[in-house]
Amino acid sequence: MNYYAYEMAHTLMSPWRFGMQALRHSLEWPLNPVSKTPMGKNLIAACEVFENITRRYGKPSFGLKTTRINGVTVPVDEHIVMSKPFCNLIHFGRDETVFGPHNDPKVLIVAPMSGHYATLLRGTVEAMLPEHDVYITDWADARNVPITAGRFDFDDYIDHVIEFTQFIGPNTHIVAVCQPAVPCLAATAVMAAKDDACQPASLTLMGGPIDTRRNPTKVNDLAGARSLNWFEQNVISAVPFPHPGFMRPVYPGFMQLTGFMTMNLERHMNAHVDLFNDLVQGDCDSVKQHQDFYEEYLAVMDLTAEFYLQTIKTVFQDHALPDKTLIHRDVLVDCSLIKNTALMTVEGERDDITGIGQTQAAQDLCTGIPEAEKVHYMQPGVGHYGVFNGTRWRTEIQPRIRDFIHSIQHKRVSGGEIRKQAPRVTAADTGVADWSKSGKVNGHLNGNGRSHPLSAAGE
Repeated sequence: MNYYAYEMAHTLMSPWRFGMQALRHSLEWPLNPVSKTPMGKNLIAACEVFENITRRYGKPSFGLKTTRINGVTVPVDEHIVMSKPFCNLIHFGRDETVFGPHNDPKVLIVAPMSGHYATLLRGTVEAMLPEHDVYITDWADARNVPITAGRFDFDDYIDHVIEFTQFIGPNTHIVAVCQPAVPCLAATAVMAAKDDACQPASLTLMGGPIDTRRNPTKVNDLAGARSLNWFEQNVISAVPFPHPGFMRPVYPGFMQLTGFMTMNLERHMNAHVDLFNDLVQGDCDSVKQHQDFYEEYLAVMDLTAEFYLQTIKTVFQDHALPDKTLIHRDVLVDCSLIKNTALMTVEGERDDITGIGQTQAAQDLCTGIPEAEKVHYMQPGVGHYGVFNGTRWRTEIQPRIRDFIHSIQHKRVSGGEIRKQAPRVTAADTGVADWSKSGKVNGHLNGNGRSHPLSAAGE
């Protein structure tokens, strides 16, 4: 019933949105003398804030048309190379006619299937493009997948990671961001058990809940305190008509978003108050920064009920992977069998979604990996979001991952040594623009002193 109530609320708000749009357009008419008055500016700003809060946000695009390689601008072609009902595999092909052939490492970025679209990792992809051949999983919105396409559960997720890795081929490097850490580690173990020729050359786990008993967060506590039946009764809904996935049981994206926003409600409220003030003052840069961020953050997708419930049980309640009881297709998943895949784990000091030590737990499970091929890094001063996006990601975390991947690639090809840490680079060295200049990112204030809603809060 939650989904129907949500859709009904959107429907009931539609006349108000249209009315606010009409009022704003009439006030903005150049020949309207009220538009230049303080009252007119306040009304225009109020109308726009109301519209932003109440409208439905569609799936954003990556919009990565170019990258820079050694100072040269290189066109990028984003295209689907493999399509499945619940996920597309996207490749960001760089134009070799501009800069010549690239023999860069192949990287599969596995995006989280946790309520937001893969475009949330736009900054992650952007930073990797100059020196890597990048692929990413683009998970489908379950409300748009017809029920005739069948189920999608935790085992299917693991199968998708394996299939995509095999499609890309040998010497693929997997980067799992947040939620995919567990299924990606499991997929690597499954491939190792079968001595698969395409098992990953390296696996990088970023802010992932490998063992949620280490420094548990509010998210972990909630998942462990409620029974699976409670989740099924209170958060699972059937997709309403007229969506293509009509009658499919899902965990609605708007419920996930509500949970995240409630955790940091004051920050989000302040962000919209700042938006109102910026609109009144005509601060276009700050308005654009706010709108760019919330265009992404408020665009949410549904998860299949079976995947969501199995993840709750497997990862947060049974702790199946760290307790070595995880079963995939009737076979025990044994991480100690991983021997040919190097491992890097990355955590954020102020992460309030995945506590410190939860991702590092993978290091203890993968006893078959040589110590020289195991790296752990904890980034000071960042929350969950800052692990894979923002200034610290580009200047401190990504260079270390880049160095790790290139070191493994070099060793696989020529038997070279693995370097444990990359040299630090500045934002200017990366040649990548900082989309969040006018907000607080990773716990650091910028020039205008604003606090970004996803800074140290950990979202």
